[in-house]
This record gives sequence, structure tokens and C-alpha cells, in this order.
Amino acid sequence: MKKTKNFWKNKNILITGINGFIGSNLAKFLLKKNAKIYGLIRNIDKKTLLFYEKLDNRIKLFQGDVTDIRLIKRIINEENIKHIFHLAAQVEVGVAMKYPFSTFESNIKGTYTVLEAARTSASKIKSVIIASSDKSYGEYPPSKLPYKENYPLNPKFYYDTSKACADLIAKSYAYNPNKPLPIIITRFANIFGPGQMNFSALIPDCIRSSLKYSNFEPRGNGKDTRDFLYVEDVAEIYEILARELTLDKKLSGQIFNAGTSEKFKVVDIIRKIYLKNRNKKDLSKILLKLPKKKTTGEIKNQLMNFDKLYKFFKWKPKTDFNKGLDKTINWYKKFLKYDSNNTFAS
Repeated sequence: MKKTKNFWKNKNILITGINGFIGSNLAKFLLKKNAKIYGLIRNIDKKTLLFYEKLDNRIKLFQGDVTDIRLIKRIINEENIKHIFHLAAQVEVGVAMKYPFSTFESNIKGTYTVLEAARTSASKIKSVIIASSDKSYGEYPPSKLPYKENYPLNPKFYYDTSKACADLIAKSYAYNPNKPLPIIITRFANIFGPGQMNFSALIPDCIRSSLKYSNFEPRGNGKDTRDFLYVEDVAEIYEILARELTLDKKLSGQIFNAGTSEKFKVVDIIRKIYLKNRNKKDLSKILLKLPKKKTTGEIKNQLMNFDKLYKFFKWKPKTDFNKGLDKTINWYKKFLKYDSNNTFAS
């Protein structure tokens, strides 16, 4: 991997979904490298990391839908965008089960809209990073885990299928013989860290409830296994991939998985968070409430490694789970105290 000091200084970058958990953390990471950030958001929601940490003051924001091709083209052309991180998506599995159409619109149509706008823009795009998911692989037996980049995609549920479709669309744009786009697809494990406002996700939900801001309702039997990747490590991966793709177009079309190769049962995560917050009483009640059946629409076992990322770029996770969890809990303690009206209780 080439060392490039000040590579991102004054580079024009578009982040779709910049007001989301990963988008805001990526913006924070790239701002430290003096990049010029432009962000697409669907709704102005100021109870997010982007606004809470006042990152919005250093970013030019555009409000609109990721499926609006005229808007995306205008942003790319008028702001002379060279690098795109496509993170905008409907990310909640439960929402996808209830609303498959809007999930497909956001995750599939949103992806080909961004890619078509990039392909037909006047600006010469240097890199496009597509955020996919480990769920694209679907259900594999434990003996086949961790997932490998060359595994066939085998999605079953709505969310998983939407991400797998977006993957295939992105590959077709990367391999277009007439005007290929420089694209890398990422499939990561469950991501956690400061700023995750989707409280249907396990870790922020557990943290909030263990601090007595809400009541935790188990959605499964706790036996599912997952691995977790800290969001600052994810931002670093995105930065490396976009930079290296800019320098070497032969990387276009590549897929990179990322995880820690360390799996946890969901019930053990619940237990760990409640004990870190010294809340044994509520933990005992929750463990008694765990249902016997698995969660509908969820893959039972998932595990990712970082072998290919290490082979190509010598990357490996910097933040172990416990350290990342401590940093995450400390962030939420401050944020939830700041959010005195408890906006996110529902």
C-alpha cells in the first residue's frame, strides 16, 4: 500500500447518507484529513452525530432523495465531485420486513441512480465505494463461516436481497466495457460505535436501556451469533479503499469483507453491556424474558474476517470489542444526558 501524505487535502467528496451513523463518522474521519465534504441527506434531523458534534458547519449539505437522478447529477457536476461513498440505505431488517417496496426503492434504485449519475456526469470520477452488507451472502452453515468474498450470494429476506441486488448492479457498472466506473464493494460485519441512532440495533438499544432511558425488549432468543466492527475502523477502511482505487484502477470491481473473526452470542452482548453499566437487576429480568424462538427475518449465524484486506493493504482492526464498547458507552452517556427530552425513547 502506497504512503500518500495529504492525499485527501481539498479533494471533493460526496457522501450519500451522510447524516447516518456510518456516514457521519466517515465525514468526521475525512474532515481530519482536510477533504472537502459534500453530503446528501433525505431529512434534516439534528439529533444525529453530524449535528451533535457540529460537523455540519464544515460540510455542504444537500437535501433530497437518493433516487433523484437530476439532483445527484447536479451535485456531482456543480461541485466537481471526484470521490463518492454511497452509504445511503434503509438499514433496518425489521423495517424491510414490513415495507419491502420502500426498502427496494432506497437500496436498489438508490444504488443504480447514484451510479448512473456518476457514469453520465461531466466530472471524472476517481473512486466509488459501495457499502453493502454481510447479509448479502444469506444463510451459510457454521462450517462455511467466515464468509469469503467469492461465496455465491444467497439472500432470502427482503433486506438481504436488496443489498445483494445492489452488489450485482455495482459490479455491472464496474465492468461496463464502454465507460467503466472505478468501484469497490464492501461487505462488513455489524458496525457499532458512537452516533448510531437506530435504536432497533442491539448495542445502542442495550446501552440506552441499561442506563435506564428506555426498556429493552428482546427480539430473539439471544442465541444468534455476530461479529462487530468498530465504526472508526470502518472509516479507515473506506479511506484506504478509495485512495488505493484512485491510484490503481485495477482494483475496480473488487469486493472486500471486513470483520474481526471474533463471534459473540447476542445474549452475551446483552449481558456484557448491562454489567458494564452495573445494572444486574434489569439484566436478570431481561434474561428471563428471552423468547424461545429465533427472530423472524434474521440470519442465525454470521462471521467475517479481514484476510483479503490484510493481503492487499496490510489492514487489520485497531479497536478490540471491549475497548470499542467502552468508548461507545461513554459517548452515549454524554449524548443521552444532553438529549434531556429523551427524543429517541420510542
